[in-house]
Amino acid sequence: MKKKTVKKVLLRILLVLVTFLVVTFAGAYITLYSICHGPSLAARDLFVSTILETGQMKFLASWYFSEEEILAITGRNGMAEQTQEVDMGLINIQKPGEDTTGENGENQESFDRDAITIEEISGRSFYAKMMIINDPSRVKLATIYPWSDTNHSKNGQTLEELVTNADCLAGINGGEYYSEGNWGGMPKGLVVSDGKILYNVPQYGDVMVGFTKDDILVIRTIGNMTASKVQEMVEELQIRDAVSFKDVDSGDSNHFVKLIINGEAREISGNGSGANPRTVIGQRADGTVLMLVTDGRGASGHLGATAADLIAIMQDYGAVNAGNLDGGSSSAMYYDGAYEMTSVTLYYATSSWRLPTAFVVEKRD
Repeated sequence: MKKKTVKKVLLRILLVLVTFLVVTFAGAYITLYSICHGPSLAARDLFVSTILETGQMKFLASWYFSEEEILAITGRNGMAEQTQEVDMGLINIQKPGEDTTGENGENQESFDRDAITIEEISGRSFYAKMMIINDPSRVKLATIYPWSDTNHSKNGQTLEELVTNADCLAGINGGEYYSEGNWGGMPKGLVVSDGKILYNVPQYGDVMVGFTKDDILVIRTIGNMTASKVQEMVEELQIRDAVSFKDVDSGDSNHFVKLIINGEAREISGNGSGANPRTVIGQRADGTVLMLVTDGRGASGHLGATAADLIAIMQDYGAVNAGNLDGGSSSAMYYDGAYEMTSVTLYYATSSWRLPTAFVVEKRD
């Protein structure tokens, strides 16, 4: 009798779980169906554009739309090709001891080259923080190099670990990497640290984002180059620290890097992209570095930031050049012993994903 009772209890528990899962799945499906086929074209476009930027959820778009419909949606919310190269002559970094008189004769002695400030930004569908680093020479690249072997035996590090192990003050997540299983031990594209190329496997769509030895931010397409050509470019431009991310708009994939080049914003249609957590780095004409991280994917009820949002923010903060870095669940910001922005993944809600690279900010004595 006891065995029969236990069996009945287990079956009832199993039935409850199955019912819960079916109801939850059906509810989610109906909710998404109402978004995709409801009266709001904007909501439909934003949903599809957002889903296509995720690593694991792209298939959801094909549940509700044909390939032709998806292409039509991405066509309404895309970005024109940006072919301009960064004009390094537009950046004039004031060195310590130089004349502090401005163009209009005003005194600029109040400008503190060592200052770092963090400002909060609230958008319609996101919350963000902007870290402003007045001295660009403090921005470096921290890595876990040497990389993992093919058996993925070496994990990446959290942003906190990358910042701390480099004996730095602050940082944001860096370039693209192999994220399967969230082990984070191997980058993609290009990695340059302290003038040395640590990884050089350019792929279609790759765009380099990094700093020269003169502390100027350079954003340049490398996906059409061979590894040897990339090496020549790194040496010619004297790149000291750099990573890469994808700039690809091809139907079911929408990733972008170039946002503002030489003061000109990239042309977009609609929102330009979906809404997701983002990480952006930019530079003002005086060399000041701008690091932006936004939330999204349900964090604090926010969907995330679009390309249009990022361009508007970086323009407001005076960026001459600005590039989008790896985002999504990887987006994070760390400063002075604490996270300012953390991963949107539940498991890493108080930390960050494991990463192979991060742009970090050196301490000052």
